[in-house]
Amino acid sequence: MKKKSFFNSLVFKLVMGIVVGIFIGQIANESAILVVSSIKTILGDMIGYIVPLIILGFVTPAIVSLKENAGKILTVTLLICYLSSIGAGTFSFLAGKAIIPHLNIASNVTGAKEIPESIFKLSIDPIMPVMTALVTSIIFGIAVILTKSQTWENLLLELNNIVLKIVDVIVINMLPFYIASTFAVLAYEGVVLQELPVFIKIILIVIVGHFVWMTLLYSLGGLFSKTNPKEVFRHYLPAYLTALGTMSSAATLSVALKCARKSKTLDPKIRDFVIPLCSNTHLCGSVLTEVFFVMTVSQILTGQLPTTANMIVFIALLGIFAIAAPGVPGGTVVASLGLIISVLGFNDTGTALMLSIFALQDSFGTACNVTGDGAIALMVTGIFDKVPKEAKKIKE
Repeated sequence: MKKKSFFNSLVFKLVMGIVVGIFIGQIANESAILVVSSIKTILGDMIGYIVPLIILGFVTPAIVSLKENAGKILTVTLLICYLSSIGAGTFSFLAGKAIIPHLNIASNVTGAKEIPESIFKLSIDPIMPVMTALVTSIIFGIAVILTKSQTWENLLLELNNIVLKIVDVIVINMLPFYIASTFAVLAYEGVVLQELPVFIKIILIVIVGHFVWMTLLYSLGGLFSKTNPKEVFRHYLPAYLTALGTMSSAATLSVALKCARKSKTLDPKIRDFVIPLCSNTHLCGSVLTEVFFVMTVSQILTGQLPTTANMIVFIALLGIFAIAAPGVPGGTVVASLGLIISVLGFNDTGTALMLSIFALQDSFGTACNVTGDGAIALMVTGIFDKVPKEAKKIKE
């Protein structure tokens, strides 16, 4: 299989989108920026249209698929994944409250140049509101399980594949252009250049946060299993590095399984069940990152952090979306676009900034997700008392 060049990667395309966008915004006159702004609006409407489809295509099939492996281990694993995600989000929220006000982020909305109103308008409305899509997904998924409809189960699996293809072919390819047009508008308004150093700072902060959270997860894993967690995480370096390169939990799964199988403290049956399950349901690093980033973007665009009440709702729902999100590059932030818009009230500019800075660090968030899966497997092994007897004697 031919190795994908870095110059064809999403990260490179998004970085180029930011650079080209800033350049265009600096040299554009009023007429040119009007065209760019119109393109930005159309692309933003397209992404907004796809968001409810993403919810229906991810959440409903995820609910229906639960019955295939129903049991105590599944329930406990999913509960731990959810608690890990909302725990990481809460940790990130508290850190954001303590750190972001001291980053000297000033809202640049006031005093920015105004974009002339476009004469050409193309309104693309979504097929349903975001929260309607979420409620529909939950109710419909439960109904399919209760009725045991094999036909609808197959249809939902096909829907999941279709929506994944829409995300891969349309949304992912659209993002560099959307981000380029957004940064062009921001550069024209005079907003973005002052805040670029802030983006670099927060990316470094969340990477540190990833390692803090992984340390906590493995400490809990050792506590539950009464074994040394080093016997698991010391094998995970290849998986961590693979995740950095692929930005995909799904693409890293085979390497993660190979690493986990080297551990003597994981029960083989639990390991081979939990690791693949967690690759699509345990996205703690992505949640931690997204929470910190939405707070930063809110500070940049509005001059204040989101309210605590809104952040509590956002984190609680984001944990659910993280379980349903696909293990592909940017899966968490794409799946949760509806929450960013509906709960936090982000506009097109805020959404584009989130997509941009999230994608720039996505490889580190994915590496945290994948490495944390080993800790989840260790916790489940300990909870069900399946640690191999000889492994309990390991004191490394």
